[in-house]
Amino acid sequence: MASVRRNRADPVDDPGAGNIRARYRRILRFAAWNLAVTWWFELLLPRIGLGLVAERTRPARMQRFARRFHVLAVDLGGLMIKVGQFLSSRLDVLPPEITTELAGLQDEVPPVPFPAIRALAEKELGVPLERAFAWVEETTIAAASLGQAHRARLLPADAAETGLKDVVIKVQRPGIDAIVDVDLAALRKVGGWLSRFRVVSSRADVPALVMEFAQTSFEEIDYLHEAANSERFGVDFADDDRVAVPRVAWERCTRRVLTLEDVTAIKITDVAALKAAGIDPVQVAPVFASVMFDQLFTNGFFHADPHPGNIFVTPAPAGAGGLPWKLTFIDFGMMGEVPASTRSGLRKLLIAAASRDGKGLVAAIGDVGVLMPSADVAGLERAMTQLFGRFGGMGFAELREVDPREFRDFAVEFGDVVRSLPFQLPENFLLIIRAMSLTSGVCSSLDPRFNLWDSVEPYAAQLLRDERGNLLQDAAQQALEAAGLALRLPGRLDALIARIEEGNLTAANPRLERRAARLDRTVRRAASALVFGAVLIAGAVVRADDPALGSALMLASALPLLHGMWVGRRGRNPRL
Repeated sequence: MASVRRNRADPVDDPGAGNIRARYRRILRFAAWNLAVTWWFELLLPRIGLGLVAERTRPARMQRFARRFHVLAVDLGGLMIKVGQFLSSRLDVLPPEITTELAGLQDEVPPVPFPAIRALAEKELGVPLERAFAWVEETTIAAASLGQAHRARLLPADAAETGLKDVVIKVQRPGIDAIVDVDLAALRKVGGWLSRFRVVSSRADVPALVMEFAQTSFEEIDYLHEAANSERFGVDFADDDRVAVPRVAWERCTRRVLTLEDVTAIKITDVAALKAAGIDPVQVAPVFASVMFDQLFTNGFFHADPHPGNIFVTPAPAGAGGLPWKLTFIDFGMMGEVPASTRSGLRKLLIAAASRDGKGLVAAIGDVGVLMPSADVAGLERAMTQLFGRFGGMGFAELREVDPREFRDFAVEFGDVVRSLPFQLPENFLLIIRAMSLTSGVCSSLDPRFNLWDSVEPYAAQLLRDERGNLLQDAAQQALEAAGLALRLPGRLDALIARIEEGNLTAANPRLERRAARLDRTVRRAASALVFGAVLIAGAVVRADDPALGSALMLASALPLLHGMWVGRRGRNPRL
């Protein structure tokens, strides 16, 4: 008779349980408070000459924020875990005080009690578990934010039909649909708040990003969609000896229950276990990077959540590539697709990065669609050229040895240029960034001296050879474009001469206009600060003899202070 293996330890309660309205309010309170703190320290204090205070307190503030969000995410579960995982992967833009603290969210999710899992699985499958499986292990092998996994074995008849025996059942957390709905509602509200800040809205369409995140989340809780993703991924790598993908037991799958071949092996970042199996972690890193490059730049269908818990290293007989192991991917709920046009831009970006071509890199960024057409890219080209000249080719270990003052000098010189550029994140670009960030982190865990450039350069060289195959076609296209330009040139010259004769010709220099506006605001604020200081000191002196008049003067000093804080806002272009 079929059995269910019991576990005496009672797991903690489902983190998604509780009052939905209270959950919504808690998320908004957390976001509002931290946005207010960020506004105060990062925007207000620098305006009134207290930027050093914000700079000195920044590391401690970032660490406190990360700790509080860590507690919030673990308490609430749901999409808050996904948000934390994304933040922990942004090693490129977020300080280590945040990424280090949130890194534990990759695995730190308490499981749901098994009786609740059993009830949901039996409702979905339409039969008791004893009639669906030979046995099911009650102890969870993985607990994620949206579901959890248990080992099981198919009944003999099903095993003979599917060719599978040992499987893993992935079951959604009960009530996760309602939790996802309320979390997305809260994120939409926070996105609306962020879009009110011009410094944010001019660089990214936050509501669109939340919508993309919502679409990804809905796909993640549809296990039939994940099963289809798994099979598609398997087809992409069917002839690749480096990669293995679990097979799907479709007869035991529904929207909330997924049954896959049990492919559990060595976790990719378990260096000790890899060495014990005779596998050199240093050799695994470049192979993993290459497989991810193939997904992003060649196939266009990529695993967007390649954190260590989703990739195993499976010992296997040496294949055509000579490797005595394979990379086994699991959890295909979060997948990304790169459109052909974006993939072409990414290939150009990779080639430019590998060849240290700053100008080519900026052009490729434009092709991908990150920079808006109105962007003044001359300064960015200079910044990228100097960045490659000084830091190009360095791995993370080498970068850690660079004097921090060099990074500060670079940021001071080009910070205004980068911040002034209008950019946007195209569809799926958030997932691309996440995939590459996690790839870099996994490779660095396998080999602390790992240099991503060592993997990028040979891959880019192959892409360049492929691109040269289309050289004649590109040359013909350019010839046609040149011919079209030559035909249009006389008419354009006539129009230009007419505008000169009419006195309607104008020229714009965005950088000069920004600097002039900044200088005007600085002068006005300096005048207001002088008046503020004079009135405040006068009040303090007079107060000793006339307390009433002195207090009135000290209170009145707040008026020029407020004027200095907000003066010039009407004339600003990128206003907050």
